[in-house]
Formats: sequence, structure tokens, C-alpha cells
Amino acid sequence: MKLVVSVLYVIASSSLVRGQSCNPPGGGVGECISILRCPSLAALVSKPTRTQEEVNLLRGASCGFERTTPKVCCPATCSTPEGMEGQCVDIYQCGHLASMLKPPVPMEVKQYVQKFRCNGPSRYSVCCGPAPTTPASGVEVGNCENRVFALPPDPRTRCCGVDSNGANKPIRGDIDKAEINEYPWLVIIEYSKDNKIKLLCGGTLISSRYVLTAGHCVSGKILALGTPKNVRLGEYDTTNDGQDCVDVGGGQDCNDPVLIVPIERYFSHPEYNLWSKKNDIALIRLRQNAPFTDFIRPLCLPTTDVAGRSSSFNMTTAGWGAVDDDIVSSSAIKLHVQLPFVEIQQCQAALTKLRPPPNLWEKQICAGGQKDRGSCKGDSGGPLMLENVDERRYELVGVISFVSLPCGVENIPGVYTKVFAYKSWINSAIQKDASNS
Repeated sequence: MKLVVSVLYVIASSSLVRGQSCNPPGGGVGECISILRCPSLAALVSKPTRTQEEVNLLRGASCGFERTTPKVCCPATCSTPEGMEGQCVDIYQCGHLASMLKPPVPMEVKQYVQKFRCNGPSRYSVCCGPAPTTPASGVEVGNCENRVFALPPDPRTRCCGVDSNGANKPIRGDIDKAEINEYPWLVIIEYSKDNKIKLLCGGTLISSRYVLTAGHCVSGKILALGTPKNVRLGEYDTTNDGQDCVDVGGGQDCNDPVLIVPIERYFSHPEYNLWSKKNDIALIRLRQNAPFTDFIRPLCLPTTDVAGRSSSFNMTTAGWGAVDDDIVSSSAIKLHVQLPFVEIQQCQAALTKLRPPPNLWEKQICAGGQKDRGSCKGDSGGPLMLENVDERRYELVGVISFVSLPCGVENIPGVYTKVFAYKSWINSAIQKDASNS
């Protein structure tokens, strides 16, 4: 950090502060912010050697100081097609995209790059985010055990959202026991108080290092019951500390013993509101990387917004929550159920029966509303999943936020945080958190 300040002090010493709005060297609109909040320019400072062109870029971007930290005119942020946070710049300032356009350029590469277009400083502006780990014309599929990253995997790699046998199985409409190797991304959060462990919330493994859960699972009233301490990976039967086995076709199918990983830290969305239940989403960082096995692997982040679908469809939720009116007792076995998608307007009208009635917004989705079926107490923070039939994988559509009590009341859907609306936050928060580790 001292090196960053000393290098930029000389570069920025002659600059003047002109307010928060500014014009980056490449044109367009930017914001005068701390160099530490501008990844593209901070990366230049961190380089052991810089070209004269890069030095000129830093000098042209300087716009003052924030105490002793240099400020730069950082290009406006945007979201890449993969949901990564980027900056809208001329394509020739985005090395990994520009390199793809060296002739001859296959048509699929042209189509891939066009997806990054944004309203920026030139007619050839793109949303420049982190460089992809594989070429656009041929994404490497498989080899997941050796591709352990903090960021969520690219769904095209087949390293997320797929059961160990490579095909997901249809389920019945009623609440039922899941297969022992189904939903290997499903986790349980352990809470500790007075040297006792409680299982109060679920979550979803979305990368080797991070679990996505609800904001109310890591802040607010729940902390009076216990502090999030560990995450259970590869769990099936919570009453058994060893290997779980189920009878299958005259034989037995067994999983690996549950893996309990300590929680390094956790944080909810900065705008999470306990009372309105808006932005009810949070990330948990594990103290160690989760392995990629038949019983532990991540779930894909969504590639599309399900709220834009024109036809009716079902989604799936799973967990160890309560299964009847006795909401004190949770299920010991991993359960799953299919739930119909409910339009937000229809859901809002149905929830006027609750006291007080919630005020829903576009970053929430609803599912369920059928008697004796749906999420319940203890399922909070767990996933609402949609199977991409063509790609034969599941995607994380929602995070269980709140349901009516008693659970499974007819015509009263459950409410879920819409993950698609938070993809940029998820990826940028992971990048920022991982860089601070």
C-alpha cells in the first residue's frame, strides 16, 4: 500500500480536484474516486514495471487525493454478460477482448465480444471485466477438481449445477426425500452459543470459497440465538456424524462423511433492511477451499431473469426445514419439493392477507402457494433452483427469504430474494473480499 501511494503521489501531484464527475483519459464519463476503488487503474500501480503509455494513463486519470490516498478518474462501472463488474471503456483499452479480434476472427467470437457492448466513450466501447479463464470459442469443459476458484464458475464448464452422475433426476410434486447425491451445493450453517451447536439456516455453495445465504441468517435477531461458526458440506442426515447410506435397488448408496468447514467471515448486502426484507442476501467466506467431489460442488448463478418468462413453470427448493405445523422440529433428512412460479403482482395481492402485509419489489420473486408444500422455518437462506433442461444443470434462482407461519398455506406463496438482480454485487463483493484476504 505504501508503494501504491508513493508511486501515484508523483503522478498526481499536479492534478486538480474538479468534483466527483470527471472525464477518463479514454473519454466518456467517470467518477473521481480513490485508486483503491478503481480495479483497472489499481492493477497498473501494482505492476512491478510500467510502460510509458501506462504511466501517461495514470497521470491523465489523476484527480486529487483522499487524505493521503491518490484519487483517479475511474471509468463508469457496468456489468459483463457473466454478471461480473467491469468498466465501460474503448475496446482497445480492454486487452483480453481486443486480442480476440485479431484476424481471422471466427463468427462465434465476434458474437461473444458483441455481448460486451456498452454506452461508453466510443462507438466501440465494451464492458471490460476480469479476463475469462478460457477462450470464448472453446470453453474448457470439466477438469473441475483442478479449477478451484473463489469466483463462481462459468456454467459452460459443467463445474456447477450438475449432480455427480451428470444428469439431474425428475422429482414428484410432494415434499419428498432427496437422493443422497442430489443438490451437492446445499449446505447447513452451524450456529454456536454456550458451547452448543444449532442448525438454523441453509445456504448454497456458489464457488470453492463462498456460500450464498440470506441476510437475516447472518445479522439481526438470529445472532441472539447463536453466532455463525461452521458450514456443513455434503450433508444428508443431520443425526449421523459419519457416513450416510441409503438403500438403492437391493444395495446401498453411501456418501462421504460430512465436511465441517469453519466460517472465516460473513457479510450481508450493505442495503439489507431487516424490516422491509429488501436485499435479504449475504455471503459467507469459508476458511478453506471446498473440494469438488461427488457430494460437494457449487451451484451455477442464473444466466437469465426467470421473471421474464412468458409461460408457467416449476422450480425446486431443498433443505432440512420443518415439514408440518410443528415448526420447532426440522427434518433430519435432506428434502426437496417442486413449486410453481408466481408473478410478483399476484404474489403481492395474495400476501395482503398477512399482518403486516409486506411491500414486495422487483428484486424478489415468489413461488409456491399450494397446501402443505413449500419452504418452512429452518430452510431460510437455502436455494430456489431452476433446472436448465437443455443444458442439464440447475441454476440458483432465489434465496429463501420469508414464508408465512404456519407453512404451506394454500394461496400464500413464499418470497425469495432474486439472485439474478444481485449477480454484479455477488461477483464484485467476492473480488473485493478475496483481494483483502
